[in-house]
Amino acid sequence: VLGSLLEKQRTVPGSYPLSLNSLRLACNQTSSRDPITDLDDRTLEDVVRELKGRGLLRVVWAGKGSRTLKYHQLLDSELSLQPDERALITVLLLRGPQAPGELKTRTDRLHGFSDRGDVEATLKRMAAREEPLVVELPRRPGQQDARWAHLLGEVPAAPGPVADVDREQILAEGAGERDDQLRATYAAVAQEYQEQFGTWLDERPIER
Repeated sequence: VLGSLLEKQRTVPGSYPLSLNSLRLACNQTSSRDPITDLDDRTLEDVVRELKGRGLLRVVWAGKGSRTLKYHQLLDSELSLQPDERALITVLLLRGPQAPGELKTRTDRLHGFSDRGDVEATLKRMAAREEPLVVELPRRPGQQDARWAHLLGEVPAAPGPVADVDREQILAEGAGERDDQLRATYAAVAQEYQEQFGTWLDERPIER
């Protein structure tokens, strides 16, 4: 809910603050969300009530004489977020842990980071706060870049240890079995690789 309010405040300021219906559509949209949600009005009303009680959201009237309630987030002011920090928190709330390169691409409409190094510098500044807002997660097996997660909720569990490979057993099972295992291993990381390097792959058909 907070991520959706933060996003729409920047991308569609003319429609902000959001009505309950607009907030539901923003939370449940199928693009730029991970995971995709299907929140109903009752659930949203409960969350809004909780956030209001914690001082993270304010309820306002749509306009003079109107009875439509609208919702305005207070997270950025509560945390004294700078524009670059605000953009990163927004995308981390909406899409979960991400690598700096992904964050650079996905924050384009929210803040203009000059390059990946600019993103990393902002993340490190946020992690160095007295109460850190983000954390760098341990790099997972086969992962090129470490991902970052926000600390406004539960931190994703670190990956478990990688099992030792029994090379003798693999050789004994034959070429067909080895090929099947190789395909399965690639399949396990293909979706994440596509999301992280999709644009790069579009220009390199052989690598794709």
